[in-house]
Parts: sequence; C-alpha cells; structure tokens
Amino acid sequence: MNQITQKENKTELIYKEESYLIIGACMEVHKELGRGFNEIVYKDALEYEFKQRKIPYEREKGFLINYKEIILPRQFISDFIMFGKIILEIKAVDELISSFRRQTLNYMKITKYKLGIIGNFGEDSFKYQRLVL
Repeated sequence: MNQITQKENKTELIYKEESYLIIGACMEVHKELGRGFNEIVYKDALEYEFKQRKIPYEREKGFLINYKEIILPRQFISDFIMFGKIILEIKAVDELISSFRRQTLNYMKITKYKLGIIGNFGEDSFKYQRLVL
C-alpha cells in the first residue's frame, strides 16, 4: 500500500509534480526489471531513467551531521537527492518496516528537506511511502 504520512493530507501534496515524475520513473524500472534484484541494480536503472527523463538528481550524496559545537566524523549518504529538495531512499525488501521510515526521517531532519520518499522494489508491484516534515 502506498502511504502518506506525517503532516500531509490527500488534497495538498507537497511537491506533487516532482513526486509524480520520481514515482513514474520508479514504476518504469519495476515494470522492466520486476522484483528480485539487489538495491544497487535498481539504483543504476533509476539513474538511467532520471537521465532519460531529464529529472535532476544527485546520487549517493553525503551530508555532515552537526552535534552541539562539532561535526561528527560520520556522515549519512542518501541514495538520491531529487530536484535539490527531496530525499529518495531505495529498498528491495519484502515489505517496508519502521526502521526505514526512521532512517529517512533522520535524513530529512539533517537536511531540513520537507519530503522523503521510500521506494520498495522488492514486492510484486512498486510500493512507496511519502514522509513529510
């Protein structure tokens, strides 16, 4: 089931057009490849689709984590940053679990991005969740 979470309601979707383009590319990849591959295969195919569709993205972008007056030595690496304002996390699992949502919400908190999308290629059809801060 595709879900909308946090502060978003069904009539006012944040970044509606951008989300439509992202999810459309993901659906195309799932249609072509189906389920069963590792995440990296879907990420590579998505990168191809984003280029073909001229969808702006950055892949595996790192972000620093501030803690009090220091920057922690580890950084987080997002799968994709879309349109310079949306986190896209890719999974290839039987079903999305709460730890994936927490991970994406943490990424959103660090970046101050308002929208995160978790896409799952591990089910019979492409499934996604939108997370909004």
